Amino acid sequence: MNIVAIDGPAASGKGTLARKVADKIGFAYLDTGALYRFVAHTVMQRFGDPSDKNDAIEAAEFCRDFFDPSLLDNPDLRLDEAGQAASKVAVVPKVRTALLDLQRNFAVNPGAGFKGAILDGRDIGTVICPDAPVKLFVTASDEVRAERRTKELQSKGISVTKAAVLKDMRERDARDAARDTAPMKPADDAITIDSSDLTPAEMLDKALDIIKERLSL
Repeated sequence: MNIVAIDGPAASGKGTLARKVADKIGFAYLDTGALYRFVAHTVMQRFGDPSDKNDAIEAAEFCRDFFDPSLLDNPDLRLDEAGQAASKVAVVPKVRTALLDLQRNFAVNPGAGFKGAILDGRDIGTVICPDAPVKLFVTASDEVRAERRTKELQSKGISVTKAAVLKDMRERDARDAARDTAPMKPADDAITIDSSDLTPAEMLDKALDIIKERLSL
C-alpha cells in the first residue's frame, strides 16, 4: 500500500510539496483541500450560504456523485473567499462523510500507471488514510504563512494586506483545529516538517528521504 499522507495548515507548503513529490516518484496526487473548496464554490455558485448545513450537504453530495478531477483545476478555487468558505463547509459531519469514500478510493485505486497515491489536506493521516505507511505534517510560523499567502494573492492581482490575511488565516486555523469532526492535527506517528526556514528544494529533499526510506523505493 503505497500511500503518502501529507497534512498541515494553509500556506504551509504542503500542496506544493505533495505535487513535486508525486511527480518525482510517479504517484497520483489529490489535493483534498480543493475538494472542500469545490464544495464551497458550488454552494456560492448556487447562491447558497457555506455556513448553512443543508446547502453544504447538498453541494457535497452533488460533488461526490459527479466528481471529475479536472474540476479541481478551476482557478476560482484558489481564491481566499473559497478557502474561507471551505473551512465552514468542512465542519459539517455529513459533508466530510460524503467525501470520505471518494478520497479513500483514490488512495487505494490511484489509476493505471501510478505506483501509489499522495493525498494532502488536514485529516489525511488521522481520518482518511490512518494506515498510510508515510505521514507528514507540514507546518510553518503564522507570519511566514501569511507572507506567502499575501504574495500569492497579490501576484494574482488581488488587493490584500498581510494583516488581513493573517487574521483570516488564524480564524481558519482555529475553526479547523476546533471542529468536532476530523480536527486538523498531526497523526501520532506523523513526521513534522517545519518549512519556515526551508527552501522548496530543501523541503523536497527532506520529504523524499523520508518517503523512500519508509516505502523502500
